[in-house]
Amino acid sequence: MDSISLRSMAKVNFGLDVVRKRPDGYHDLRMIMQTVRLSDVITLKVHPSSEITLFSNLGFLPNDERNLAYRAAALLKNEFAIPDGVAITLEKHIPVSAGLAGGSGDAAAVLVGMNHLFDLGLSQEQLRAYGLTLGADVPYCVMRGTALAEGVGEILTPLTPMPECTLVLVKPNLSVSTKFVFTHLQITDETVHPDIDGMRQAIEAGDLSGVVSRMGNVLEDVTIPAYPQIQQIKDSLIREDALASLMSGSGPTVFGVYEDPERAKAACQTLREEFPGAFVRYVGLFHRKDLQTDLI
Repeated sequence: MDSISLRSMAKVNFGLDVVRKRPDGYHDLRMIMQTVRLSDVITLKVHPSSEITLFSNLGFLPNDERNLAYRAAALLKNEFAIPDGVAITLEKHIPVSAGLAGGSGDAAAVLVGMNHLFDLGLSQEQLRAYGLTLGADVPYCVMRGTALAEGVGEILTPLTPMPECTLVLVKPNLSVSTKFVFTHLQITDETVHPDIDGMRQAIEAGDLSGVVSRMGNVLEDVTIPAYPQIQQIKDSLIREDALASLMSGSGPTVFGVYEDPERAKAACQTLREEFPGAFVRYVGLFHRKDLQTDLI
Protein backbone atom coordinates (compact mmCIF):
# COMPACT_ATOMS: atom_id res chain seq x y z
CA MET A 1 0.00 0.00 0.00
CA ASP A 2 1.46 3.36 -1.00
CA SER A 3 -1.58 5.61 -0.59
CA ILE A 4 -4.73 5.79 1.48
CA SER A 5 -7.79 8.08 1.69
CA LEU A 6 -10.00 8.63 4.72
CA ARG A 7 -12.92 10.78 5.80
CA SER A 8 -12.55 13.09 8.78
CA MET A 9 -15.97 13.61 10.38
CA ALA A 10 -17.27 16.72 12.16
CA LYS A 11 -18.77 16.56 15.65
CA VAL A 12 -21.28 18.51 17.72
CA ASN A 13 -21.84 18.66 21.48
CA PHE A 14 -25.41 17.91 22.53
CA GLY A 15 -24.30 18.74 26.05
CA LEU A 16 -21.20 20.52 27.33
CA ASP A 17 -20.67 21.05 31.04
CA VAL A 18 -17.61 22.48 32.77
CA VAL A 19 -17.25 20.87 36.19
CA ARG A 20 -14.30 22.82 37.54
CA LYS A 21 -11.05 24.55 36.70
CA ARG A 22 -8.08 22.34 37.54
CA PRO A 23 -4.85 23.43 39.25
CA ASP A 24 -3.01 22.96 35.93
CA GLY A 25 -5.24 25.60 34.31
CA TYR A 26 -7.29 23.15 32.25
CA HIS A 27 -10.97 22.43 32.89
CA ASP A 28 -12.71 19.17 33.76
CA LEU A 29 -15.56 18.66 31.32
CA ARG A 30 -18.56 16.37 30.87
CA MET A 31 -19.86 16.29 27.30
CA ILE A 32 -22.19 14.31 25.09
CA MET A 33 -20.42 14.10 21.73
CA GLN A 34 -21.94 13.13 18.39
CA THR A 35 -20.38 12.62 14.96
CA VAL A 36 -22.27 14.12 12.01
CA ARG A 37 -22.20 13.50 8.27
CA LEU A 38 -20.01 16.41 7.28
CA SER A 39 -16.48 15.43 6.38
CA ASP A 40 -13.08 16.43 5.08
CA VAL A 41 -11.16 14.01 2.86
CA ILE A 42 -7.56 13.16 3.78
CA THR A 43 -5.22 11.40 1.35
CA LEU A 44 -1.79 10.15 2.44
CA LYS A 45 0.84 9.02 -0.05
CA VAL A 46 4.27 7.56 0.58
CA HIS A 47 7.05 9.30 -1.29
CA PRO A 48 10.77 8.51 -1.44
CA SER A 49 12.06 11.62 0.32
CA SER A 50 11.93 11.69 4.09
CA GLU A 51 9.85 14.88 4.20
CA ILE A 52 6.24 15.50 5.22
CA THR A 53 4.35 17.76 2.84
CA LEU A 54 0.80 19.06 3.18
CA PHE A 55 -1.43 20.56 0.50
CA SER A 56 -4.94 21.89 1.13
CA ASN A 57 -7.70 23.32 -1.04
CA LEU A 58 -7.79 26.25 1.42
CA GLY A 59 -4.77 28.39 0.72
CA PHE A 60 -4.85 30.17 4.08
CA LEU A 61 -4.30 26.99 6.11
CA PRO A 62 -0.73 26.45 7.36
CA ASN A 63 1.11 23.56 5.72
CA ASP A 64 3.71 22.96 8.44
CA GLU A 65 3.90 22.21 12.18
CA ARG A 66 1.12 24.74 12.83
CA ASN A 67 -1.31 22.29 11.20
CA LEU A 68 -2.57 19.44 13.42
CA ALA A 69 -2.68 17.01 10.49
CA TYR A 70 0.99 17.68 9.77
CA ARG A 71 1.86 17.27 13.46
CA ALA A 72 -0.03 13.97 13.61
CA ALA A 73 2.05 12.57 10.73
CA ALA A 74 5.28 13.86 12.28
CA LEU A 75 4.37 12.33 15.65
CA LEU A 76 4.09 8.77 14.33
CA LYS A 77 6.89 9.19 11.80
CA ASN A 78 9.28 10.16 14.60
CA GLU A 79 7.90 7.70 17.14
CA PHE A 80 8.39 4.73 14.79
CA ALA A 81 11.45 6.04 12.92
CA ILE A 82 9.64 5.80 9.58
CA PRO A 83 12.22 6.60 6.88
CA ASP A 84 9.74 7.39 4.09
CA GLY A 85 8.16 10.74 3.50
CA VAL A 86 4.42 11.37 3.50
CA ALA A 87 2.44 13.68 1.22
CA ILE A 88 -0.83 14.78 2.83
CA THR A 89 -3.66 16.18 0.73
CA LEU A 90 -6.38 17.81 2.79
CA GLU A 91 -9.72 18.49 1.07
CA LYS A 92 -11.57 20.72 3.52
CA HIS A 93 -15.37 20.85 3.75
CA ILE A 94 -15.76 21.31 7.53
CA PRO A 95 -15.57 25.03 8.41
CA VAL A 96 -12.39 26.14 10.14
CA SER A 97 -12.45 27.38 13.76
CA ALA A 98 -16.12 26.47 14.01
CA GLY A 99 -16.50 24.34 17.16
CA LEU A 100 -16.92 21.24 14.98
CA ALA A 101 -13.48 19.67 15.67
CA GLY A 102 -12.45 19.94 12.02
CA GLY A 103 -8.73 20.22 12.78
CA SER A 104 -8.88 17.54 15.46
CA GLY A 105 -10.74 15.22 13.08
CA ASP A 106 -8.10 15.75 10.40
CA ALA A 107 -5.36 14.86 12.90
CA ALA A 108 -7.29 11.75 13.95
CA ALA A 109 -7.67 10.68 10.31
CA VAL A 110 -3.93 11.11 9.73
CA LEU A 111 -3.15 8.95 12.78
CA VAL A 112 -5.48 6.22 11.50
CA GLY A 113 -4.08 6.56 7.98
CA MET A 114 -0.45 6.36 9.10
CA ASN A 115 -1.33 3.26 11.12
CA HIS A 116 -2.71 1.56 7.98
CA LEU A 117 -0.16 2.92 5.54
CA PHE A 118 2.90 1.80 7.50
CA ASP A 119 1.34 -1.24 9.16
CA LEU A 120 2.12 0.04 12.66
CA GLY A 121 -0.36 -2.32 14.34
CA LEU A 122 -1.66 0.29 16.79
CA SER A 123 -4.95 -0.32 18.55
CA GLN A 124 -7.64 2.36 18.71
CA GLU A 125 -6.77 2.87 22.37
CA GLN A 126 -3.13 3.51 21.44
CA LEU A 127 -4.13 5.88 18.64
CA ARG A 128 -6.33 7.80 21.07
CA ALA A 129 -3.39 8.10 23.49
CA TYR A 130 -1.21 9.56 20.74
CA GLY A 131 -4.08 11.81 19.75
CA LEU A 132 -4.33 13.29 23.23
CA THR A 133 -0.81 14.70 22.86
CA LEU A 134 -2.12 16.70 19.89
CA GLY A 135 -5.40 17.99 21.32
CA ALA A 136 -8.24 17.17 23.70
CA ASP A 137 -10.78 16.40 20.93
CA VAL A 138 -8.50 14.13 18.91
CA PRO A 139 -9.14 10.94 20.96
CA TYR A 140 -12.89 11.31 20.42
CA CYS A 141 -12.37 11.95 16.71
CA VAL A 142 -10.47 8.66 16.48
CA MET A 143 -13.38 6.82 18.13
CA ARG A 144 -16.42 8.70 16.73
CA GLY A 145 -20.12 7.95 17.24
CA THR A 146 -22.12 8.88 20.35
CA ALA A 147 -20.02 9.18 23.50
CA LEU A 148 -19.71 10.64 26.96
CA ALA A 149 -16.42 12.55 27.19
CA GLU A 150 -14.95 13.48 30.57
CA GLY A 151 -11.70 14.91 31.95
CA VAL A 152 -10.37 17.31 29.32
CA GLY A 153 -12.19 15.12 26.79
CA GLU A 154 -9.91 12.09 26.84
CA ILE A 155 -12.01 9.82 29.10
CA LEU A 156 -14.47 8.33 26.61
CA THR A 157 -17.47 6.09 27.20
CA PRO A 158 -19.25 4.82 24.07
CA LEU A 159 -23.03 5.26 24.31
CA THR A 160 -26.06 3.81 22.60
CA PRO A 161 -26.50 5.61 19.26
CA MET A 162 -28.24 8.97 19.48
CA PRO A 163 -31.94 8.80 18.43
CA GLU A 164 -32.20 9.60 14.73
CA CYS A 165 -32.65 13.23 13.79
CA THR A 166 -31.41 15.79 11.28
CA LEU A 167 -29.29 18.75 12.29
CA VAL A 168 -29.08 22.17 10.67
CA LEU A 169 -25.60 23.64 11.14
CA VAL A 170 -25.11 27.41 10.95
CA LYS A 171 -21.62 28.85 11.23
CA PRO A 172 -21.68 32.67 11.06
CA ASN A 173 -18.89 34.54 9.34
CA LEU A 174 -16.85 35.09 12.48
CA SER A 175 -14.20 33.26 14.50
CA VAL A 176 -14.18 32.56 18.23
CA SER A 177 -11.01 31.89 20.21
CA THR A 178 -11.33 28.82 22.42
CA LYS A 179 -8.66 30.33 24.68
CA PHE A 180 -10.74 33.51 25.02
CA VAL A 181 -13.83 31.53 26.00
CA PHE A 182 -12.15 29.41 28.68
CA THR A 183 -10.13 32.34 30.01
CA HIS A 184 -13.31 34.34 30.62
CA LEU A 185 -15.47 31.45 31.84
CA GLN A 186 -16.61 31.81 35.45
CA ILE A 187 -18.27 28.82 37.10
CA THR A 188 -20.44 30.12 39.94
CA ASP A 189 -23.48 29.06 41.95
CA GLU A 190 -25.55 30.81 39.27
CA THR A 191 -24.18 28.67 36.42
CA VAL A 192 -26.86 26.50 34.82
CA HIS A 193 -25.36 23.07 34.20
CA PRO A 194 -26.84 20.75 31.57
CA ASP A 195 -28.22 17.44 32.83
CA ILE A 196 -25.60 15.19 31.26
CA ASP A 197 -26.66 12.08 33.20
CA GLY A 198 -30.32 12.61 32.28
CA MET A 199 -29.36 13.07 28.64
CA ARG A 200 -27.39 9.85 28.73
CA GLN A 201 -30.44 8.02 30.09
CA ALA A 202 -32.64 9.56 27.38
CA ILE A 203 -30.19 8.42 24.70
CA GLU A 204 -30.21 4.89 26.06
CA ALA A 205 -34.05 4.97 26.03
CA GLY A 206 -34.15 6.26 22.44
CA ASP A 207 -36.03 9.34 23.67
CA LEU A 208 -35.20 12.27 21.38
CA SER A 209 -37.48 14.68 23.23
CA GLY A 210 -35.71 13.75 26.46
CA VAL A 211 -32.36 14.48 24.81
CA VAL A 212 -33.28 17.88 23.40
CA SER A 213 -34.97 19.02 26.61
CA ARG A 214 -31.61 18.58 28.38
CA MET A 215 -29.36 20.21 25.78
CA GLY A 216 -27.05 22.87 27.16
CA ASN A 217 -23.59 24.36 26.80
CA VAL A 218 -22.11 26.41 29.66
CA LEU A 219 -19.64 28.06 27.25
CA GLU A 220 -22.55 30.03 25.81
CA ASP A 221 -22.35 32.14 29.00
CA VAL A 222 -19.15 33.66 27.59
CA THR A 223 -19.63 33.40 23.84
CA ILE A 224 -23.15 34.79 23.42
CA PRO A 225 -22.50 38.11 25.24
CA ALA A 226 -19.35 38.56 23.16
CA TYR A 227 -21.00 37.48 19.88
CA PRO A 228 -24.77 38.24 20.02
CA GLN A 229 -25.29 36.80 16.53
CA ILE A 230 -25.01 33.33 18.07
CA GLN A 231 -28.20 33.94 20.07
CA GLN A 232 -29.87 35.38 16.97
CA ILE A 233 -29.12 32.18 15.07
CA LYS A 234 -30.41 30.05 17.95
CA ASP A 235 -33.64 32.04 18.02
CA SER A 236 -34.04 31.78 14.25
CA LEU A 237 -33.68 28.01 14.34
CA ILE A 238 -36.40 27.78 16.99
CA ARG A 239 -38.66 29.99 14.85
CA GLU A 240 -37.95 27.55 12.02
CA ASP A 241 -39.39 24.71 14.14
CA ALA A 242 -36.18 23.21 15.51
CA LEU A 243 -36.87 21.11 18.61
CA ALA A 244 -33.90 22.83 20.25
CA SER A 245 -30.83 24.80 19.24
CA LEU A 246 -27.37 24.98 20.79
CA MET A 247 -23.88 26.25 20.17
CA SER A 248 -21.37 23.48 19.49
CA GLY A 249 -18.11 23.49 21.46
CA SER A 250 -16.75 27.00 22.00
CA GLY A 251 -18.58 28.16 18.88
CA PRO A 252 -19.49 29.90 16.82
CA THR A 253 -21.41 27.13 15.00
CA VAL A 254 -25.00 26.68 16.17
CA PHE A 255 -27.11 23.64 15.37
CA GLY A 256 -30.84 22.99 15.41
CA VAL A 257 -32.39 19.53 15.89
CA TYR A 258 -35.18 18.37 13.59
CA GLU A 259 -37.20 15.16 13.43
CA ASP A 260 -38.34 15.89 9.86
CA PRO A 261 -35.49 16.09 7.31
CA GLU A 262 -37.69 18.05 4.89
CA ARG A 263 -38.38 20.69 7.53
CA ALA A 264 -34.62 20.90 8.18
CA LYS A 265 -34.00 21.38 4.46
CA ALA A 266 -36.53 24.21 4.30
CA ALA A 267 -35.04 25.84 7.40
CA CYS A 268 -31.64 25.94 5.67
CA GLN A 269 -32.99 28.16 2.92
CA THR A 270 -34.47 30.60 5.43
CA LEU A 271 -31.27 30.73 7.49
CA ARG A 272 -29.15 31.35 4.38
CA GLU A 273 -31.31 34.34 3.52
CA GLU A 274 -31.31 35.67 7.07
CA PHE A 275 -27.55 35.26 7.63
CA PRO A 276 -25.80 35.93 4.30
CA GLY A 277 -22.22 34.68 4.26
CA ALA A 278 -22.90 32.03 6.90
CA PHE A 279 -22.12 28.35 6.33
CA VAL A 280 -25.50 26.56 6.46
CA ARG A 281 -25.98 22.81 5.98
CA TYR A 282 -28.37 20.07 7.04
CA VAL A 283 -26.67 16.84 8.06
CA GLY A 284 -27.56 13.44 9.44
CA LEU A 285 -25.90 11.65 12.32
CA PHE A 286 -23.01 9.22 11.92
CA HIS A 287 -22.90 6.14 14.14
CA ARG A 288 -20.17 3.62 14.84
CA LYS A 289 -22.44 0.88 13.49
CA ASP A 290 -22.27 2.66 10.11
CA LEU A 291 -18.49 2.37 10.11
CA GLN A 292 -17.54 -0.64 8.03
CA THR A 293 -14.00 0.64 7.64
CA ASP A 294 -11.97 3.70 8.59
CA LEU A 295 -11.37 4.26 4.88
CA ILE A 296 -13.55 5.85 2.23
